[in-house]
Amino acid sequence: MDLITDLFSRHGLIAVAIAVLLHQLGAPLPSTPLLLLLGAESVSRDGFALQAFAAITGAAMVANLLWFWAGRRLGRRVLAALCRVSISPDSCVRQNEISFARRGALTLLIAKFVPGLSMLAPPLAGALGMTAGRFLTWNLLGSALWAAAGLAAGRVFHAQIDALLRELARLGSAAIALGVAVVAAYLAWRLWRRAVVRRELNGFERLEPADVAALQQQGCQIVFVDVRGGPPASRIPGARHLDLGALGDAALAGWPVEAEFITYCACPNDVSAARAAQWLKARGHQARVLRGGIDAWQQAGLALEAV
Repeated sequence: MDLITDLFSRHGLIAVAIAVLLHQLGAPLPSTPLLLLLGAESVSRDGFALQAFAAITGAAMVANLLWFWAGRRLGRRVLAALCRVSISPDSCVRQNEISFARRGALTLLIAKFVPGLSMLAPPLAGALGMTAGRFLTWNLLGSALWAAAGLAAGRVFHAQIDALLRELARLGSAAIALGVAVVAAYLAWRLWRRAVVRRELNGFERLEPADVAALQQQGCQIVFVDVRGGPPASRIPGARHLDLGALGDAALAGWPVEAEFITYCACPNDVSAARAAQWLKARGHQARVLRGGIDAWQQAGLALEAV
């Protein structure tokens, strides 16, 4: 633990706060290992655990407040920007909307323990209109719980962490090279899978809102399929909801067989809508994607109905 002790004696907890702040803002920095190391270090330093807890919680709150403000001011635009850099953009917004729909503000309590939800929960809370006071309360509880859990785990397993650090120090640069190689291989695989899926889904035909409206005026039997995650406040008139998390033949019970399905979402590149169209076509249905989703429909001045 000499390296860790030297680090904090030279730079103090400000380095920890900056690292957590950058991680919560979206930088690819490891946060959980840092919390474990801090917890292990606190065993031999009186009062260090409380200082680390305050620094971690405070830094997380600052970053989360910035994202909450961005979500409040920019709405879904900030979510779309975040999901474009996500490794799994197809489920990015949808899964977080589902979490808020099921758990409400409790989502903020567990967000930092769920990969992908930590950074997106604050701006989504702002975009969905959560009050600042409610956000502050639940996010503070969530940040404190996350910090306390990480530090406590580090204290409990301090002997194992100490042994691991000694072994890594013995291996030297070889351990660093191995760790970098493993992380790089994982990211390369995920990015390759993302490119394959995106290329496949981008092959689906997309219709502009005006083209779909013209088909309706011609008397074509069209059924809109809403694949957004949470319960929407409004939708395209007559749209049916399809839960991408629970696909099955029963999901289409009572749906017209001869109709053409037009899927739509509120997600980057219409990826979730394309995934739904892919699933429908695999079952013999006609399916195309509404380009730009419900936002493009609304911007075109076409009607919506309240849910």
